[in-house]
Amino acid sequence: MSTLDTHLTPADLEETMRLDVRRGLTAEPKVLPPKYFYDGRGSRLFEDITRLREYYPTRAERSILEARAGEVATLTGARSLIELGSGSSEKTHVLLRALLDAGTLETYVPVDVSVDALTEAVPLLVERYPGLAVHGLVADFERQLGAVASAGGAQGPRLVVFLGGTIGNFEPDQRARFLSSLAATMEPGDALLLGTDLVKDPARLVAAYDDDAGVTADFNLNVLRVMNACLGADFDLDAFRHVAVWREDTEWVEMRLRSERAQRVRIASLDLEVDFAEGELMRTEISAKFRQVSVAAELEAAGLRLDQWWTDDDGDFALSLSLA
Repeated sequence: MSTLDTHLTPADLEETMRLDVRRGLTAEPKVLPPKYFYDGRGSRLFEDITRLREYYPTRAERSILEARAGEVATLTGARSLIELGSGSSEKTHVLLRALLDAGTLETYVPVDVSVDALTEAVPLLVERYPGLAVHGLVADFERQLGAVASAGGAQGPRLVVFLGGTIGNFEPDQRARFLSSLAATMEPGDALLLGTDLVKDPARLVAAYDDDAGVTADFNLNVLRVMNACLGADFDLDAFRHVAVWREDTEWVEMRLRSERAQRVRIASLDLEVDFAEGELMRTEISAKFRQVSVAAELEAAGLRLDQWWTDDDGDFALSLSLA
């Protein structure tokens, strides 16, 4: 059994993009949200990134899932699995299998802003897991958590999973609002499985976002391709360069695009012209890194209790299980 519900139309996405881009390009310093990396080309580039030697988070997180999925199933007894930012759902198969083997899982709700990703993933999931109800949900989980909580008639106990370290793309106040809103949708017995990348040697952190092959640089520039295609902008990609830096004060990696010359960019659909100075930096992503004590404090502030903390053998990445 499968359904695909849409709470976010292409028109909604376009309007949100217009608002985000106008706000970001008129800010000081300029910023663009990382979610606009992910058109079809951007998604393929990110898949390439996850296989790079320098990019350890995907491998580390998978190793924890393979080692601990059975414990997650036992501890949660989840009847429903809700995944935020599911994409292709490829990383979730270990968890799905463990929950099904435990005999509790009835419903899987993959949530993503990309209708294309879910349209492709949902039929494959139904074929792979006969008897599992799959309810795909096209939604912005940051803004539409109410729709997520009730999607597909998901029954408790529910396990919400937010993997890949994506929580690190939120600034601290944004993260606090999101976690509090998520906790407010959870009932006693529900749980959150959260993936967080951990603080480590800055050289390793920067290398993970500035690989020798230049794949991440191409991925970063893709946000400009998306602006050109979707908003009629005239960004010259050759006039910008990828930059990745570690900020000790905030404990996050910051991806930026540096303007190589003074230039003016026009965004036709916004009737907006934006000037860039030579050397000016525009932020396109933050990727915050965490410590156990900080994760526990943020979860507690949101009304969640950290119950389990698991890392890979090298201590690079963590999965935490929190109870409502």
